[in-house]
Amino acid sequence: MEVYRINITSWTASFRYPNIISGIQPTLDVPPLSTVLGLINAAAGRYLKHSNLKIGYYFRYEAKGEDLETIYQYKGLKDSKTKAFKKDQFGNYMVANKNITSNIVLRQFLFNNQLSIYLNDTEIVNFFKSPFYQLVLGRSNDLATVESITKIQLGTKSAATKIRGQIIPFKGNFLPGQIQALPSYFSDTIPRNNLGTAPFSVIGHTSSIASDNLEVFYDDENDVDIYFHQLNFEND
Repeated sequence: MEVYRINITSWTASFRYPNIISGIQPTLDVPPLSTVLGLINAAAGRYLKHSNLKIGYYFRYEAKGEDLETIYQYKGLKDSKTKAFKKDQFGNYMVANKNITSNIVLRQFLFNNQLSIYLNDTEIVNFFKSPFYQLVLGRSNDLATVESITKIQLGTKSAATKIRGQIIPFKGNFLPGQIQALPSYFSDTIPRNNLGTAPFSVIGHTSSIASDNLEVFYDDENDVDIYFHQLNFEND
Protein backbone atom coordinates (compact mmCIF):
# COMPACT_ATOMS: atom_id res chain seq x y z
CA MET A 1 0.00 0.00 0.00
CA GLU A 2 1.31 3.43 -0.92
CA VAL A 3 1.07 5.98 1.91
CA TYR A 4 2.72 9.11 3.22
CA ARG A 5 4.80 8.82 6.38
CA ILE A 6 5.00 12.02 8.43
CA ASN A 7 7.83 12.00 10.98
CA ILE A 8 7.32 14.36 13.92
CA THR A 9 9.85 14.83 16.73
CA SER A 10 9.88 16.54 20.12
CA TRP A 11 12.22 16.84 23.08
CA THR A 12 9.44 16.14 25.59
CA ALA A 13 5.99 14.58 25.50
CA SER A 14 3.30 13.75 28.06
CA PHE A 15 0.04 11.86 27.49
CA ARG A 16 -2.14 11.96 30.58
CA TYR A 17 -4.25 9.12 31.89
CA PRO A 18 -7.91 10.16 31.35
CA ASN A 19 -9.10 9.23 34.85
CA ILE A 20 -6.22 10.57 36.97
CA ILE A 21 -6.84 14.13 38.15
CA SER A 22 -4.74 14.55 41.31
CA GLY A 23 -1.54 13.12 42.73
CA ILE A 24 1.31 11.81 40.58
CA GLN A 25 0.61 12.40 36.90
CA PRO A 26 1.91 9.40 34.91
CA THR A 27 2.18 9.38 31.12
CA LEU A 28 0.99 6.79 28.65
CA ASP A 29 3.79 5.25 26.57
CA VAL A 30 1.83 5.90 23.36
CA PRO A 31 -0.36 8.89 22.44
CA PRO A 32 -4.11 8.21 22.15
CA LEU A 33 -5.87 8.63 18.82
CA SER A 34 -7.36 11.88 20.09
CA THR A 35 -3.87 13.36 20.46
CA VAL A 36 -2.87 12.40 16.91
CA LEU A 37 -6.14 13.76 15.49
CA GLY A 38 -5.57 16.93 17.53
CA LEU A 39 -2.22 17.31 15.74
CA ILE A 40 -4.05 17.10 12.43
CA ASN A 41 -6.49 19.82 13.53
CA ALA A 42 -3.60 22.04 14.65
CA ALA A 43 -1.86 21.58 11.30
CA ALA A 44 -5.11 22.29 9.43
CA GLY A 45 -5.98 25.29 11.58
CA ARG A 46 -9.56 24.12 12.04
CA TYR A 47 -11.69 21.30 13.41
CA LEU A 48 -12.05 18.45 10.93
CA LYS A 49 -14.98 16.03 10.97
CA HIS A 50 -13.37 12.92 9.57
CA SER A 51 -15.28 10.59 7.29
CA ASN A 52 -13.75 7.16 6.61
CA LEU A 53 -10.29 8.26 7.72
CA LYS A 54 -7.63 5.56 7.52
CA ILE A 55 -4.69 6.31 9.80
CA GLY A 56 -1.84 4.43 11.44
CA TYR A 57 0.98 5.65 13.66
CA TYR A 58 4.06 4.48 15.53
CA PHE A 59 5.57 6.23 18.56
CA ARG A 60 8.89 5.73 20.30
CA TYR A 61 10.96 7.61 22.87
CA GLU A 62 14.47 7.48 24.29
CA ALA A 63 13.82 7.80 28.03
CA LYS A 64 11.17 8.45 30.67
CA GLY A 65 11.67 10.90 33.52
CA GLU A 66 9.84 12.76 36.28
CA ASP A 67 9.73 16.43 37.14
CA LEU A 68 8.08 18.67 39.71
CA GLU A 69 5.52 21.06 38.26
CA THR A 70 3.66 23.99 39.79
CA ILE A 71 -0.09 23.94 39.17
CA TYR A 72 -2.79 26.42 40.18
CA GLN A 73 -6.06 25.28 41.71
CA TYR A 74 -8.98 27.65 41.92
CA LYS A 75 -12.63 27.93 42.78
CA GLY A 76 -14.93 29.95 40.54
CA LEU A 77 -14.19 33.67 40.80
CA LYS A 78 -17.15 35.59 42.25
CA ASP A 79 -16.28 38.71 40.29
CA SER A 80 -15.51 38.05 36.63
CA LYS A 81 -13.54 41.30 36.55
CA THR A 82 -11.19 40.13 39.29
CA LYS A 83 -7.86 39.19 37.82
CA ALA A 84 -6.50 35.77 38.72
CA PHE A 85 -2.86 36.89 38.42
CA LYS A 86 -0.91 40.12 38.59
CA LYS A 87 2.69 41.13 37.91
CA ASP A 88 5.15 41.88 40.68
CA GLN A 89 7.82 44.62 40.50
CA PHE A 90 10.08 42.34 38.47
CA GLY A 91 7.42 41.52 35.86
CA ASN A 92 6.75 38.00 37.15
CA TYR A 93 3.18 36.79 37.47
CA MET A 94 1.82 36.07 40.94
CA VAL A 95 -1.54 34.93 42.31
CA ALA A 96 -3.87 37.90 42.87
CA ASN A 97 -6.97 36.11 44.18
CA LYS A 98 -7.46 34.25 47.45
CA ASN A 99 -9.55 31.59 45.71
CA ILE A 100 -6.46 30.49 43.79
CA THR A 101 -3.79 28.38 45.46
CA SER A 102 -0.61 26.89 44.07
CA ASN A 103 0.42 23.27 44.46
CA ILE A 104 3.23 21.00 43.29
CA VAL A 105 2.71 17.70 41.47
CA LEU A 106 5.10 15.06 40.22
CA ARG A 107 4.64 14.56 36.48
CA GLN A 108 6.18 11.94 34.21
CA PHE A 109 7.44 12.92 30.78
CA LEU A 110 8.99 11.20 27.78
CA PHE A 111 12.27 12.43 26.28
CA ASN A 112 13.53 12.57 22.69
CA ASN A 113 10.40 11.36 20.93
CA GLN A 114 9.47 10.46 17.37
CA LEU A 115 5.96 9.97 16.04
CA SER A 116 5.43 8.48 12.58
CA ILE A 117 1.94 9.06 11.14
CA TYR A 118 0.81 7.03 8.11
CA LEU A 119 -1.86 8.55 5.84
CA ASN A 120 -3.10 8.22 2.28
CA ASP A 121 -5.23 11.39 2.39
CA THR A 122 -3.16 13.95 0.47
CA GLU A 123 -5.20 16.92 1.75
CA ILE A 124 -4.34 16.08 5.35
CA VAL A 125 -0.71 15.38 4.44
CA ASN A 126 -0.44 18.83 2.86
CA PHE A 127 -1.51 20.47 6.12
CA PHE A 128 1.73 19.22 7.72
CA LYS A 129 3.85 20.89 5.05
CA SER A 130 2.96 24.26 6.57
CA PRO A 131 1.12 23.80 9.90
CA PHE A 132 -1.32 26.56 10.78
CA TYR A 133 -0.79 26.26 14.54
CA GLN A 134 2.17 25.06 16.56
CA LEU A 135 2.26 21.27 16.95
CA VAL A 136 2.60 19.77 20.44
CA LEU A 137 2.93 16.21 21.70
CA GLY A 138 0.81 16.44 24.81
CA ARG A 139 0.80 19.75 26.64
CA SER A 140 1.47 23.27 25.36
CA ASN A 141 5.18 23.19 26.27
CA ASP A 142 5.81 19.85 24.49
CA LEU A 143 6.66 21.56 21.20
CA ALA A 144 7.00 19.29 18.16
CA THR A 145 8.50 19.64 14.69
CA VAL A 146 7.72 17.99 11.35
CA GLU A 147 11.04 16.42 10.34
CA SER A 148 10.04 14.78 7.06
CA ILE A 149 7.14 13.78 4.82
CA THR A 150 7.88 10.79 2.61
CA LYS A 151 5.84 8.72 0.21
CA ILE A 152 6.56 5.06 0.95
CA GLN A 153 5.31 1.60 0.08
CA LEU A 154 4.09 -0.60 2.93
CA GLY A 155 4.03 -4.36 2.60
CA THR A 156 0.85 -6.30 3.48
CA LYS A 157 0.84 -8.94 6.22
CA SER A 158 -2.05 -11.24 7.10
CA ALA A 159 -0.64 -11.86 10.59
CA ALA A 160 1.20 -9.39 12.82
CA THR A 161 4.57 -10.24 14.33
CA LYS A 162 5.93 -6.81 15.38
CA ILE A 163 3.18 -4.68 16.87
CA ARG A 164 4.76 -2.01 19.09
CA GLY A 165 4.59 1.70 19.81
CA GLN A 166 0.85 1.77 19.07
CA ILE A 167 -2.61 1.42 20.55
CA ILE A 168 -4.82 -1.40 19.26
CA PRO A 169 -8.58 -1.78 19.91
CA PHE A 170 -8.91 -4.37 22.66
CA LYS A 171 -12.32 -5.64 21.55
CA GLY A 172 -11.90 -8.44 19.02
CA ASN A 173 -8.09 -8.45 19.28
CA PHE A 174 -7.42 -9.01 23.01
CA LEU A 175 -3.73 -8.17 22.74
CA PRO A 176 -1.58 -8.00 25.89
CA GLY A 177 -0.56 -4.56 27.05
CA GLN A 178 -1.81 -1.82 29.31
CA ILE A 179 -5.60 -1.73 28.89
CA GLN A 180 -7.01 1.79 28.94
CA ALA A 181 -10.39 3.31 28.02
CA LEU A 182 -9.38 6.14 25.68
CA PRO A 183 -11.37 8.61 23.56
CA SER A 184 -10.74 8.53 19.83
CA TYR A 185 -11.70 12.17 19.33
CA PHE A 186 -13.34 15.17 20.99
CA SER A 187 -16.28 17.21 19.79
CA ASP A 188 -15.95 20.90 18.90
CA THR A 189 -18.69 21.86 21.37
CA ILE A 190 -18.35 23.59 24.72
CA PRO A 191 -17.96 21.61 26.89
CA ARG A 192 -16.15 19.09 24.71
CA ASN A 193 -17.54 15.57 24.55
CA ASN A 194 -15.59 12.35 24.19
CA LEU A 195 -16.18 10.54 20.90
CA GLY A 196 -15.47 6.87 20.25
CA THR A 197 -14.29 6.01 23.77
CA ALA A 198 -13.29 2.34 23.88
CA PRO A 199 -10.76 0.02 25.54
CA PHE A 200 -7.36 -0.08 23.83
CA SER A 201 -4.22 -2.14 24.38
CA VAL A 202 -1.40 0.36 24.86
CA ILE A 203 1.74 -1.36 23.56
CA GLY A 204 5.01 0.49 24.15
CA HIS A 205 7.81 0.56 21.60
CA THR A 206 10.00 -1.75 23.70
CA SER A 207 7.48 -4.59 23.30
CA SER A 208 6.91 -6.77 20.26
CA ILE A 209 3.47 -8.39 20.08
CA ALA A 210 2.31 -11.01 17.57
CA SER A 211 -1.26 -11.70 16.47
CA ASP A 212 -2.51 -14.29 13.98
CA ASN A 213 -5.82 -12.55 13.25
CA LEU A 214 -4.69 -8.92 12.94
CA GLU A 215 -4.17 -7.57 9.43
CA VAL A 216 -1.33 -5.05 9.36
CA PHE A 217 1.10 -3.35 7.01
CA TYR A 218 4.86 -3.57 7.40
CA ASP A 219 7.25 -0.60 7.50
CA ASP A 220 10.66 -2.15 6.88
CA GLU A 221 12.56 1.08 7.63
CA ASN A 222 11.12 1.29 11.15
CA ASP A 223 10.92 -2.52 11.42
CA VAL A 224 7.36 -2.40 12.74
CA ASP A 225 3.89 -3.65 11.81
CA ILE A 226 1.41 -0.79 11.40
CA TYR A 227 -2.25 -1.17 12.34
CA PHE A 228 -4.61 1.21 10.52
CA HIS A 229 -7.59 2.64 12.37
CA GLN A 230 -10.78 3.27 10.38
CA LEU A 231 -12.51 6.36 11.75
CA ASN A 232 -15.78 8.03 10.91
CA PHE A 233 -17.09 10.96 12.99
CA GLU A 234 -19.31 12.51 10.33
CA ASN A 235 -22.54 11.70 12.19
CA ASP A 236 -21.28 12.24 15.76
